[in-house]
Amino acid sequence: MNPTQIRYEVGDGVATITLARPERMNAFTAVMAAELAAAAAAADADDAVRVVVVTGEGRAFCAGADLGGGESTFRDRAARPDPVPRGTVDGVPRDWGGIASLPFAALRKPVVAAVNGPAVGIGATMTLPMDVRIAAESARFGFVFARRGIVPEAASSWFLPRVVGISQAMEWVATGRVFDAAEALRGRLVSRVVPDGELLPTALDLAREIADNTSGVAVGAARQLLWSMLGAPSPWDAHRAESRVLAELGAGPDAAEGVASFLERRPPRFAARLGRGPVAGVPRWPDPPDDVT
Repeated sequence: MNPTQIRYEVGDGVATITLARPERMNAFTAVMAAELAAAAAAADADDAVRVVVVTGEGRAFCAGADLGGGESTFRDRAARPDPVPRGTVDGVPRDWGGIASLPFAALRKPVVAAVNGPAVGIGATMTLPMDVRIAAESARFGFVFARRGIVPEAASSWFLPRVVGISQAMEWVATGRVFDAAEALRGRLVSRVVPDGELLPTALDLAREIADNTSGVAVGAARQLLWSMLGAPSPWDAHRAESRVLAELGAGPDAAEGVASFLERRPPRFAARLGRGPVAGVPRWPDPPDDVT
């Protein structure tokens, strides 16, 4: 990758993705969407990456869509040439927010959002498929779409009610107001709020705790199971899938190493690799529908 609007760095098992348009408060563009999708795919394919951390450069996480096009920003989008290809879904051009967010949903590795300032519009919705959101005290959130005459995007009408519940989701979406980190914590949008200077160290500490102590195939399978079961009609679906995964992973090298390291009172040395296909028989999730081009 040679990104121009994000940075992608890998070290100690952690891929750090930084939104890098600080002069525009990391305002979201089509190019950024394509670069985020490429970064998520790169992290998924790299066995050296165990965890992904996403943050913003400067004083904002992402201030929302770049509105440099003025009143025509959301008008006649299908008639304008795209700076990068985006394809269609249901016969219409795909929403750039979904192009950026859904690859993070498909990742088989945990994703931690370190929200370092305003996260408004797509700046908020892009974090919803991420597994853990940690906010700096200065962070602000807003699902402001109704105040711009549009609806939430980035598949957030699926993710947001599942993350915070339908009542809280509708309050934030219907009012479109911007709220602080304390309200985000009360509403369960974020898991914790920390002082600004402790944000990235806190996120990286969590990432390294995962990378240093857990099996990549076990975490990958668990992530796919937890997200995919949000829409399952019965706990029997979970029982069926978990039984299959336990049978496969239980016969593998990481389960043996996990037990041995516990009994020998030493750090584990997990060696199994995710590879490119399903994890322990768990189908890749979410499975793209046939009408995506």
